[in-house]
Amino acid sequence: MPVPQGEITMHIVLGNTPDDTLSAFTARAAEDPGVVGLVLSGSRVHEGMPTVHSDYDLHVILRDRQASEIAELDWFRSAHLDLVVISLAEFRTRGMPGRPDHFARYSYVHAEVLLDRLDGAIAQILDEKRRLGAEEARAAVDGWLDAYVNQTYRSLKSYRDGHPAMGHLDAAESVPYALEVLFALHRRVRPYNKYLRWELERSPLGDRRWEADRLLPVVRRLLADGAPDTQRALFTGIEEAARKAGHGEVLDSWGTDLELLRHS
Repeated sequence: MPVPQGEITMHIVLGNTPDDTLSAFTARAAEDPGVVGLVLSGSRVHEGMPTVHSDYDLHVILRDRQASEIAELDWFRSAHLDLVVISLAEFRTRGMPGRPDHFARYSYVHAEVLLDRLDGAIAQILDEKRRLGAEEARAAVDGWLDAYVNQTYRSLKSYRDGHPAMGHLDAAESVPYALEVLFALHRRVRPYNKYLRWELERSPLGDRRWEADRLLPVVRRLLADGAPDTQRALFTGIEEAARKAGHGEVLDSWGTDLELLRHS
């Protein structure tokens, strides 16, 4: 139903507040038989994270793209509401391994179902995205661990050979790989950087070295100067955790090259 003093833009009723806009749109979507699910994500599903600038990130799931005119609103953006409109088939695979939209996976980790017309199927699909499967996690750790070792090795070679600027760049690029490994070891999806502290504080990784107040300063130091000693200290912890979890084969494949990561 229209919100008083609202403004219609691209068939969206913009109310006086984001709450008004979300309420009006979800009411409209719930009346559309082509809409089978509504899923809320973004900062609004992270307790303590919303600010006065926060909008609502809403995924609208259709039976298929021909089922509703709402399909035309895909990627609608406003100060109140951002929409992703996808078919049920697309929703099943969005953010999953091997997909070009794999970057979207974390957006579903804490997402909330606002509408599920499929007797729980929307919730079930969402639950499959929230955590890595056992085999998926093992493959993810192996891949990201190898990438992390490779980037750290390249960095330390550059420092050794008198190219500190290039070594610093490689050290910075190793950080995302290190974070992927640490979260995948716990079958967790690496969070977007905005939510990294939030995740570490609310759901610790089980080792004091990875607590927010210890890990984040290490990350900042690597980004600031890429110091070899900092890199080696981080590698020591990651190697220990990876071997304990059964990923020693990936590390051993590097042979004697690993000595550069352990000693100056």
